[in-house]
Amino acid sequence: MEQIRVKDILKATGGKLLFGEEETLLSRIKLDSRQVEEGDLFVPIIGEKVDAHRFLEQVIRSGAGAVFTSEHTGEEAEKAMVKLNGEGSCKTAWIGVPDTREALQAVGSYCRARLSIPVIGITGSVGKTTTREMVAAALSAGFQVFKTPGNSNSQVGVPITMSEICSSDEAAVIELGMSEPGELTKIARIARPTMALITNIGITHIEQLGSRENIYREKLTIQDGLEAGGILLLNGDDDLLKVTKARDGYRTIYYGTGKNCDYRAENINEEGGCPSFLAVYKDKKVPVQLQVLGSHNVLNAMAAIAAACEAGLSMEAAAESVGCFTGFKNRQQIYRNHGITVIDDTYNASPVSMKAGINVLCALKEGRRKIAVLADMKELGEDTVQFHREVGAYLAEQPVDVLITYGELAGEIAEGAAMEAGENGRLVIRRFSENERETMTAFLEGFLTAGDCVLLKGSNSMKLGTIAAQFAGKKNQVI
Repeated sequence: MEQIRVKDILKATGGKLLFGEEETLLSRIKLDSRQVEEGDLFVPIIGEKVDAHRFLEQVIRSGAGAVFTSEHTGEEAEKAMVKLNGEGSCKTAWIGVPDTREALQAVGSYCRARLSIPVIGITGSVGKTTTREMVAAALSAGFQVFKTPGNSNSQVGVPITMSEICSSDEAAVIELGMSEPGELTKIARIARPTMALITNIGITHIEQLGSRENIYREKLTIQDGLEAGGILLLNGDDDLLKVTKARDGYRTIYYGTGKNCDYRAENINEEGGCPSFLAVYKDKKVPVQLQVLGSHNVLNAMAAIAAACEAGLSMEAAAESVGCFTGFKNRQQIYRNHGITVIDDTYNASPVSMKAGINVLCALKEGRRKIAVLADMKELGEDTVQFHREVGAYLAEQPVDVLITYGELAGEIAEGAAMEAGENGRLVIRRFSENERETMTAFLEGFLTAGDCVLLKGSNSMKLGTIAAQFAGKKNQVI
């Protein structure tokens, strides 16, 4: 936070100063008491298992500039401070608010109101983070760009993200997540994007939202925070989004590969796994060569080019910057170690991204054997078995030599593959349960040999990333 004082926080939240000074200058917002440093604002979130108010004493000793509390009176705050330092000389300000989470969101909104830069908000079922990174890369051709760090795309992550945008930043790319009804409206109103980008409508979080149609309706609520006169940028290849129009007062722009798209990719070539194509807008055509694998990244690149062009950059500059993008950690990162090619795609998984990962594996020319290590896909609702089996059936139709599954749900991938391949199929299948992690790792150590190409992919909670890192090696260069 730049030049934010306690008095600004009081104004933003309507909170009450229980102890301390209004002129105290604050640095950053922290939710984790272990990370609090001098001058930070600590926000104690009340969770299902832990009420972080119990860490107030700890963060004050760490030099917190201010703390929120929904559980203390002014008298209690003063007594606590006297107890901590004997004379009450500690300057930590206590700010009383009815709800600490809502107060955090109010601070995020306050910080956003101080900005007058393009803000691109990105949501969608699959590909949000990669699209975020590619949009930021495209915009960097003409702007100093702030982008959401890590996966801070939630009701508590987005407010903190908005507070970290500096006066030197000229554009911001904000990832907006959603896992329950109404959540996207809340965070979109905090981020207030000038451009809202929806990557696709899939089935991630269908367990909470019930149907793909419900997910579609929820994703469109990103418009609840869209600035007046803003742009709704939609994937024109998605069956639901391509027939969607923005609400009155907003512009609708489509990107993709079809003739219906304003910004579209033509003449797509995937030789060597990294796509090349022509980016087309009206009468302009610009060649693009990507340094990331997979045909799905053509859409991500077109989203980035469209966003950059609508922000005022030339298509040539945007295309050149997108062409320099080399990927993001745990998302189809490729390593070579002792002759083994490792595709680390372990950040998360859905049916669409699973198939995309399989396509990347098959597109690589190298590889004596193509080996897929696939783990459970989470939060797919009552049809989860069907979705896993569909991935297995898809894999069996591709030139994959070995399928290794990890987890009970992933076992259904094996079932689908076996049914599609038949008893005499060439595909070798090996299954491991979730409690056989060490057994599977040991198996891979003995099974993988020089010349193999192996894909590791599953939902983040399955923690395949550590296994991928082990086989990628510590000193190997990402390509």
